[in-house]
Parts: sequence; structure tokens; C-alpha cells
Amino acid sequence: MSTPAAEPISERDIRREVADLARRHERRRHLLPRALLVGAVSGLVAVLFRLTIDFLDERRTAFFAFCHRLGPWGALLPIVACAAGSAVAVWAVRRLAPETSGSGIPHVKAVLHRLRGLRWRRVLAVKFLSGAAGIGSGLTLGREGPTVQMGAAVGQGVSRWLRVTPRERQTLIAAGAGAGLAAAFNAPLAGVIFVLEELRRDFAPGTLTAGFVASVTGDVVTRYLLGQLPVFHVARALVPPLSNLPVFAALGLAAGLAGVGFNRTLLASLRTFDRFRERPLAVGAVVGAAVGLTGWFAPSVLGGGGRLVQQTLTGQVSLAVLPLLLLLRFTLTMGSYGSGAAGGIFAPLLVIGAQLGLLVGLVGERLLPAVVAQPTAFAVVGMGALFAAIVRAPLTGIVLILEMTENYSLMLPLLLACFVAYLFADLLRDEPIYEALLERDLRRSQEKPELEGTLLLDLVVQPGAAFAGRRLDELGLPKRALVVSVQRGLRSEVPTHDTVLKAGDVITVVVSPEAAAAVAMLKDGVESPPAPF
Repeated sequence: MSTPAAEPISERDIRREVADLARRHERRRHLLPRALLVGAVSGLVAVLFRLTIDFLDERRTAFFAFCHRLGPWGALLPIVACAAGSAVAVWAVRRLAPETSGSGIPHVKAVLHRLRGLRWRRVLAVKFLSGAAGIGSGLTLGREGPTVQMGAAVGQGVSRWLRVTPRERQTLIAAGAGAGLAAAFNAPLAGVIFVLEELRRDFAPGTLTAGFVASVTGDVVTRYLLGQLPVFHVARALVPPLSNLPVFAALGLAAGLAGVGFNRTLLASLRTFDRFRERPLAVGAVVGAAVGLTGWFAPSVLGGGGRLVQQTLTGQVSLAVLPLLLLLRFTLTMGSYGSGAAGGIFAPLLVIGAQLGLLVGLVGERLLPAVVAQPTAFAVVGMGALFAAIVRAPLTGIVLILEMTENYSLMLPLLLACFVAYLFADLLRDEPIYEALLERDLRRSQEKPELEGTLLLDLVVQPGAAFAGRRLDELGLPKRALVVSVQRGLRSEVPTHDTVLKAGDVITVVVSPEAAAAVAMLKDGVESPPAPF
């Protein structure tokens, strides 16, 4: 049976495609200087925030040392000081900008999906002050999540100043978020991939270009002001022998289970603290007092935990102490994040992942001394595996760990452990943490989606998506959300109600402000169903 010949492409279709490519190229060129500015400002904000946190960490350490010289009664001073700082951090978030609670990454995702607004001035101010007060007083939260949200706010601010289109504004917000991550970790590739894999899930050329330019620029600014050394200084590991791979797979299983426990406990902590939402000062004071009391006995476990990760990666933590440190950091992180203060989970999960990895490596060395020769290599891999299990963005996790440690010889163990951790967490039907936090925030929020004028969306129907194989009149879109064009290959047509969408189609949709809720429906309809990494 002969295959029917393909319809010839007319010269008109070719001219239309060439003109469309030229317009897209011009839009990308128009966006480049704006993304450059967003990256530079985001980098400066990240540097200032990091310097502030580092200064407060040093002052807190010196303060604890001073209090120890006062004898047992000196313990009251750090308890009171940490309680005051934490109370201020929680109060500022609850009363001034609730969207700055926690890492802020779920809020950025909601903004990029047109589900929430972004008050960029207030987010910048409250996130910076609350994050500095909370992390500076010892809450075990990270500065990286706040830096991502502040970078997104910078993107919004620059777009307001330059008066760009709504579509360009969304691209600049995403680019600012990526620049914030890149500047926080000195990891420009991770910043780009985080935008594409987690925030936008959109590999459109404009998003990729703006995210790349902003992330590289933010990283350059950070390196120029703070130096070019990686975040963690780790001795270059030898390429692990293939006989180590089963142990790395076991680490992936442990990380998958720990990731599920982390996510579910974090959500339970938030539900518990929700009962006291109207008492932010009391909540902050109680959590801060507990942190201060813990710090009196073990000051190194407080704050973001960068020094603790460094000690873990260099094997300076003994097997006897590791379980206690894991339990302490886990418990403090749950309380710190549940309180609602501004601060992320990136740094805490890296600390826990490194400690878990070192624990597996040291146990493996005891049980299989002929096989496991580099326990510290497991600490590096543990960070990526736990990231994959918790965030469910394995590519970002792998690239982030490689850029932070410059241990590229661990690529294969990282890939294996991240795959196993991702798959195991997925088999347990655990929802990725930022998706779960986003759903939680949207359920609790009374804010309705808003559009600034008519929105024009170009969406690609992915294989396996809900819209693939369905007619337009079966999609259930609101009346003021219209599919005005379907491009299939080089052919573009004005669809009718019985046009059937196929995987690979590029649909152009016009959405009026009254139909803003259709944006989320469209995004869900064209995306592929989740699959194991």
C-alpha cells in the first residue's frame, strides 16, 4: 500500500515562515539589553543580601562566644536575642507581605502562570529585611530562595520602568529569578535550567535567551564582587570505580525516602503553625527561643549551614555525631520554615543531603572497605539526590552540584543516585515540594488571577498532553479565551470548532482580562503528563 504524498509547501507559506522567524529574532534582540540589566541588578541584590547574612552570622557567633564567658546565666541572652530577631522576621512577613513567606519560589511560579500578582517594591523590601532578621538570628533557612524571589521582583521592576509588553514582563521576571539563583550559588547554568525546568517549563527561544543572559550577568557581577571560587571547596574526587555504583544506588533510595519524609513533614509543620497565624510575634519568639537554646549547645547548626556543609564535604564530621546533626538540622528546619519567616529550603536540604550522603559513605566504608574508598564523594552526591527527591527537578540538581563543587568526575554517580531518588519518590506518589506549596498557597489565597490587558500566548502541545487529539470545542475554554491560530510545521491556519489538535502543534491563544483563569487551564492542557526522570 503506497504512502500518500505530502502536500507541497507553497511559496507563500515559506515567505510567511521566514517573516515569522525574522520577527522572533528581532524580539529576542530587543529583549537582550533588558535581560542584561535584570541580571546585573539581581546580582547586586544577591551580593548585598549575602554580605548582610554573612555579617550577621559572624556577629551571632561572636555573641554566643561572649555569652559563654558569662557562665550558665549567659544562656538567657542568646535565647532572648534569637527570639526577638525571629519575632520581627515572622511579624514583617505576616503583616506586610504574606507572599514573602518561606522561600517565595511557589509565589514566583504562581506569578509566571498568571495566578498571582507581584508587588515588587514590597517583596524586595520585606524579603530582604525578614530574611536577614530570621537567618541572622539563627533560623535554619537558606538565602537562596529569597534571592530567587527578589530576582523575580527585580525583573518586574525593570519591566515597569522600561514599559515592556506583558509577555516580555513575564520573561524578565523568570530571567530575574534565574539570575538570583545563579548569583546565590555561583552557578549560571543551574540558574538557566531552573527557569526552564521548574519555573516556566517553557523552552521557547525568548525564555532561554533572556534566562541565559540574565543568569550569566548575575553570576559575573557576583564573581567580580565576591571572587570566583566555588561555593564549596572540595578536593577533586577520583572517578569512582563501577563497583561503587550499587552503593550510590542505595544512597538514591535513602535520599528518595528522606525526600518524601522532608516534604510531608514540612507540609505538616505549616499546617500546625497555621493555627497560630494571628499571633506572628508569639510564633516567631517561641521558634527563635528554641533556636537560641539549641545554639547555646551547638552554635554551628544554626543559620543557612554553609560551614556545616563544608565540614561535611571534607569529612570533618564523625560517624558518631552525624545522626544527631541530621536530627537537629531536620527538626530546626521544620520549625523555622513552618514559622513563616522569609527563608528558603535550598540550603537546609543541601546540608541534610550532604550529611545523609556522608553517613551512607561512612557506613559503606565500614561494611565494604574494599569497595567504598571515598566516603566524602557520597556527601557530594547526596546533595543532588535529595534535591531530586524533594524538588523533583533532577537536571537542575545535577548541574547545581557540579557547578558548586567542581567535581565533574562524579557525573555518573550523580545521574544514578538522582534517577533512583526521583523514581522512588515518584513511586511513593509524593508531590514535588514547590508544587505542593503552590497548591497550598492558592487554596488559602483569596486573590484572583489578573491580566494587564489582553494576553497573547504561544503554546506547544506536548506529546501525551490533555489537549492532544481533542477538538477545540472539547477543550472547555472560556468564551474570552480564543485559539486564533494553529501552526503545524510550516503551515499555519485559522482553526474552526472541529479542528483537532496534535502533539507538536503551536497554538496562539488570545486571553482577555476577564478570562484570566484560562491561563492555568491552557498551561495544564498543553504540558506532558509527569514521567519518571
